[in-house]
Amino acid sequence: MRFALLLAVLGLSALSAPAQQRPVLQPGESFAYRVGWGLFYGAGEIKIAADLPAGQPGRLRVRTTTRTRGLAHSIYEFEAAAESIFDLATGRLLFISEKSSAETKHTETRRTFDYQEHSFRYTDTLRPERSRALPLPSGEPLDLITSLLQTRTWNLPLGGHRDVLAVFDDELYELTVYAERYEEITTSLGTFNTLVLVPRMEKGPPKGMFKRGSTVRVWISQDERHLPVRFKVDFKFGAGTATLTQYEPPAPPVIADHAPVPHP
Repeated sequence: MRFALLLAVLGLSALSAPAQQRPVLQPGESFAYRVGWGLFYGAGEIKIAADLPAGQPGRLRVRTTTRTRGLAHSIYEFEAAAESIFDLATGRLLFISEKSSAETKHTETRRTFDYQEHSFRYTDTLRPERSRALPLPSGEPLDLITSLLQTRTWNLPLGGHRDVLAVFDDELYELTVYAERYEEITTSLGTFNTLVLVPRMEKGPPKGMFKRGSTVRVWISQDERHLPVRFKVDFKFGAGTATLTQYEPPAPPVIADHAPVPHP
């Protein structure tokens, strides 16, 4: 079902970004999206939240959950969750685990990244025969939803572009993200002037959703917050749109005694 593919695209695939990037989310920051599909206005939801995991100094944890809702859920049950661990100093993704359930189909995978060895360990818990070590080319992986969030830090000029390395399941391929146009959009959170970014597959034979003629777009607000206000996945038949409905800014930084201090 294409709606499940939409949620998987937004929640469970991966892209890369340059080394020494700052983490795209800050501790305490969170986003919630309503997913619409055709006549189903509230067909699903995506939630993303960042925190500092206990007992892991210097690490940032980002949790992403996606699920169908309402009538769409009664027709087609889909739920997925991903947990990513980042190095706060470099912004590098160190580990990601993913689970999904769609009616009778279940997945559970993990990836552990070794940048010194230029490899990553792919583990399929439910189908261990697929588990193996794979080469990691130049670039550093991010799950797709986080990678799309990462575009808010790029400050691409109109007509500009930037290459990324995509990882979907255990495959790697290159994408180029273009700054396509400016557009004003209105949501329940207000009216935003946005820059529309579009990833395209131009450096090799189309794979996955791109082979099927699908496109992805993200709308980034052009204010000081650079919010990813909207995501959209177009298929040959139909489209799904994720619209930001809730946003929580980063928590104030803390000092040694754990008292909050104001941002500079």
